[in-house]
Amino acid sequence: MEQKKRSWGRKLLRVIGWIMLVLLLLITGLIVYVVSVSHIDPPKIADQSALKLERKQIDSNCYAIGNNWFRKSKSGLWELYVQGAPFERGVICGKLTAELVKRQEDNFTAQIRKMIPSESYLKFLKYFIGWFNRNLADHVNEENKEEIYGISFSASDDYGYIGTKYERLMNYHAAHDIGHALQSMALVGCTSFATWNGRSADSSLILGRNFDFYAGDKFAEDKIVAFYHPAAGYRFMMVTWAGFTGVASGMNEQGLTVTINADKTSIPPGAATPVSLVAREILQYAKNIDEAWAIAKKRKMFVSESFLIGSANDNKAVVIEKTPDSMDLYASDNNFITCANHFQGKQLSRLASNEQQMKESASPYRFERLNELLARSGANTVQKTVDILRDRAGVHDANIGMGNEKAMNQLIAHHSVVFEPKKRLVWVSTQPWQLGQYVAYDLNKIFAMHGLTGNTEVCDSALNIAADTFLQSKEYQNFVVFRQVKQDIMDGKDADVKKMVQANPEFYNAYVLAGDYEFKHRQYREAKHYYEEALTKVIATWGEEEKVRKQLKKIQEKHLAD
Repeated sequence: MEQKKRSWGRKLLRVIGWIMLVLLLLITGLIVYVVSVSHIDPPKIADQSALKLERKQIDSNCYAIGNNWFRKSKSGLWELYVQGAPFERGVICGKLTAELVKRQEDNFTAQIRKMIPSESYLKFLKYFIGWFNRNLADHVNEENKEEIYGISFSASDDYGYIGTKYERLMNYHAAHDIGHALQSMALVGCTSFATWNGRSADSSLILGRNFDFYAGDKFAEDKIVAFYHPAAGYRFMMVTWAGFTGVASGMNEQGLTVTINADKTSIPPGAATPVSLVAREILQYAKNIDEAWAIAKKRKMFVSESFLIGSANDNKAVVIEKTPDSMDLYASDNNFITCANHFQGKQLSRLASNEQQMKESASPYRFERLNELLARSGANTVQKTVDILRDRAGVHDANIGMGNEKAMNQLIAHHSVVFEPKKRLVWVSTQPWQLGQYVAYDLNKIFAMHGLTGNTEVCDSALNIAADTFLQSKEYQNFVVFRQVKQDIMDGKDADVKKMVQANPEFYNAYVLAGDYEFKHRQYREAKHYYEEALTKVIATWGEEEKVRKQLKKIQEKHLAD
């Protein structure tokens, strides 16, 4: 009997052993498969002679390769001009901006590590993104791939554990979309609008936008105003950062403008064309609204986005709304159009996801404030557009705290831009956010240049718009204090939360941060006080309000504050 038991035990161990071995083989096979499918082969380039080009230093922070140049203006903005075929453009762009390409990847990865300190989760995320983007190259134009490949030769050598230089730059172009898909409850709160005919003082089309994309303060320090003269398509400008060839905000020589606004989306099944590359294609190849629509229609995207398209040739603006499955066109007969982070078209506005977005996000409140400001300002001008983009108040001028997502100016913008397409003029904001001066550029003058022989200013300084006087106020100094204490909390340091709340007393998030800090340090009575105070303020989203209520419930259920 005892021998039978021992025999049965040995058989059971062998069965368990075989099961473990099979599982191990399956897991190993899965990892090998994910690694293999996540690899992205670079495009084949017959002529790689551009790699032999060397940049010439004209002056401190000013470089040239032939007619291509890169310089830092007195405003603090970097300015870039590149021309030629895709791979050549990319190589030249990479060589001219080499230090910034490396610095931006350092800043980006550092911010990711702040958000996700767990090494094991970072490794998981690497393979997840590799799986997610396994077919990315199939949805990117050959021209874009060649340009990105050219830039990749100047990328950092420090991140090989993430992927090859080319793979990393390709994946970074989809970072906006992946983050948008995985955290759609925390959309970047971009806002844009346009006026024309009777709603503009001189009847010209005027467009303004805030690109409220935040990937850390360091990431926003080195903005580039890039001017492209591609071998095919129209010449164009865009506001960007080193290593990135997609478009968030831009205008071409035909006076067509493109800006992007994120909308509510669900987690997609796999890769498609990144939003910024769809915007880039429109900017490079469309001269009017119809052509912009045709380009957007032929591209499959894996997130939902609104493209505000301004057209000098049509003297109006429209919003092209696109989801992974459908498209809509929102146009206005009122000579002005506004765009936040929800759909307005007849078809897509009825989506359940859009209705949820309207109920739970900051978008409709900010949209209401934008329309209120436009109605109040009368016939629009460039200066009035800037004033609206800088507005920090809530509906009916309510004090909703500095940095609220419901405000036009959330004090996080990567950049803010104003376009006057018929005149081919663009104004780009300088640090901090949209509070510094707006620097004017005349595309007609820029594209008439034939290289740069000296370190001379290329902006149209007579048209620059002065910095916001808010920068000289006590209120702004208080906001700086608020951000510093907030950063201390984010970095896990000891923080003076009372000082933070006093510096920004109408901002709900100051109380939420203080409550979280006290809760973490088991000061439950103080945490309860801050959470309750937060609920008396204008909270940006339904999700944030729910989070506060859940924290209060935890305290109440456990009688932690008794």
